Amino acid sequence: MKQSFDALVDQLLNGNILLSEGVGLLERRMIERALERSGGKQGAASTLLGIHRNTLQRKMAEYEIGNGRRRARRKPAGRAGRSPQRKNGAA
Repeated sequence: MKQSFDALVDQLLNGNILLSEGVGLLERRMIERALERSGGKQGAASTLLGIHRNTLQRKMAEYEIGNGRRRARRKPAGRAGRSPQRKNGAA
């Protein structure tokens, strides 16, 4: 595997690929493969990659993988529609 990786590094350098571009290519492809292996389950894919699920979602949005968007966060049912309460107290 080390030889294959070294050959890939040589190809990237010969193709004038900058480090940041190479890291992005590798990161994007690893995320895509992890999602394929996990059947699209983000929790399982994040475990394969060794990152938190929120990090995976952020990177998926960054690389426009999947739907390219995060799910909208919802307020808890008990707080929906109410304005935040201020605390009254001596300062």
